[in-house]
Amino acid sequence: MVKPHLPHPLPGAVGLSHLSAYDWEAADGVCGGSPHLHLVCTEAYVVTGGRGAVQTLSPDGYRDIPLEPGSVAWFTPGTVHRMVQGGDLRITVLMQNSGLPEAGDAVFTFPSDVLADPEKYAAAAVLPPGTGPETAAAARRRRDLAVEGYLALREALVAGDGGPYLEFQRAAARLVRAKVPGWRELWRAGALATAERTGDRLDALEAGEPAYLADATAHETAPTRRGGFGMCGRRDEYSLPGTTLPYGGN
Repeated sequence: MVKPHLPHPLPGAVGLSHLSAYDWEAADGVCGGSPHLHLVCTEAYVVTGGRGAVQTLSPDGYRDIPLEPGSVAWFTPGTVHRMVQGGDLRITVLMQNSGLPEAGDAVFTFPSDVLADPEKYAAAAVLPPGTGPETAAAARRRRDLAVEGYLALREALVAGDGGPYLEFQRAAARLVRAKVPGWRELWRAGALATAERTGDRLDALEAGEPAYLADATAHETAPTRRGGFGMCGRRDEYSLPGTTLPYGGN
């Protein structure tokens, strides 16, 4: 297997995309995205326009965090999160670990029977290619199925029963287990390699030999696909290695 090589990562080997939250109304009357969690990565929302909220489920309960321009919210691994539209909500998303979410580090809150069957889960999670009406309809069906499972988890957690939420976490971990070796290679090539380069540079500075500064340069990029269908909304994506790998439909 050829090991991943991720040249010119963004600072800290973060992933980057821009989202405009879905305005589709769900079964509970709320407009927004598909609830899900990440198992390895912390995700951050940097709000650039509009208003809304992010609803979260975690061991400390249910939260509804307001979002407005300039606010930042972030969620650690295992936190279920649902972006809620309040009016033209636009967000820049920052993700840890060199594109691991694009390599599958995200599990939807589908009902338990779907989570228990890897083939059924995969069929419910995948989207057709492109950005047309067929993909939009599939993204909405996926969102509605995730909301169905999410509402049951939230109801139990609010009532003081954390069992269904904890079982969802365990089911999510089982679904992604086989992907871990590939994720480890991406982490080594991206986030870990970036941290190790910092150590090498500190060693060079301490030794008074900053030869690495001869490689100083600048980079630029722009979105290479606009209006894709992400988990939470329409997504502008970058093809930078380790940033959006490669348009996985999530």
